Amino acid sequence: MGVDFGHRGKRLGLPEDGPGSVAPLGRRFGALFIDWALCMLIAYGLFARGDQQAVGNWALGVFFVLSVLTVGTIGCTPGKRVLGIRIVAENGGRLGFGRVVVRSLLLCLAVPALVWDRDGRGLHDRLSRAVQVRI
Repeated sequence: MGVDFGHRGKRLGLPEDGPGSVAPLGRRFGALFIDWALCMLIAYGLFARGDQQAVGNWALGVFFVLSVLTVGTIGCTPGKRVLGIRIVAENGGRLGFGRVVVRSLLLCLAVPALVWDRDGRGLHDRLSRAVQVRI
């Protein structure tokens, strides 16, 4: 029943499986968990000074900076690197600095990341014209 749209990433010219294909949601959530845990540790150790209520706010700021710096330079965050994911532009190249900032800001808002298209891309990726692919 319904229309067959093909595999995730077909409209973007990506393969169905293997390197260069759209990264599965499980790996992406795992990478986000690793990145958030790292940011919580950094925020707790460097900025919050034992204040449990301030850790979350500092962690969000650390997450934004971490995302902009790592995605803007090497194309992946530490969590994405561990799980074999990188972020590329729709045309396969690197994301420009402006698009990395927009993507990171929208990701920090959380809601855009929860709205997906049929290729499995969150609204933050779609608006920044990015795609998360397997390495």
